Amino acid sequence: MELKSLLSATSTVSVDYPDPDLKGFTISVQYMSRDLIQTLRKKATTIGFNKSTRQPEETIDEDLFYKLYVGSAIKGWTGLKLKYLNELMPTDLSEVADTEAELEYSDDSALTLVQNSANFDAWIMTVINDVSLFNKTV
Repeated sequence: MELKSLLSATSTVSVDYPDPDLKGFTISVQYMSRDLIQTLRKKATTIGFNKSTRQPEETIDEDLFYKLYVGSAIKGWTGLKLKYLNELMPTDLSEVADTEAELEYSDDSALTLVQNSANFDAWIMTVINDVSLFNKTV
């Protein structure tokens, strides 16, 4: 038996956000292997030419990388009430009639949350690398 044959191609789990003030906020995340992250980084990298050093130079498009990363890592969420956004990032909810309403998942909303909430971004990075969450038990 080869070890490679035991690898799980993709594994997605639902995890509760650890802040007790955000009760019911559950995120579906996918495990991201080192190879997958490197593939995303390559997709966001362009090679140009530095005229002063006369050498090829890699440039990472951080916006594209974040978009690819979030699209691969976060697969959905439930229970994200609008009022919870104040705990995650600076928001203006003064025009919102019902702050108990849930924000539906979209790739754009996930990207906005990751880009504007350092705590959420750090937590996602920790979760997608926690192998124990993704292992299927026999």
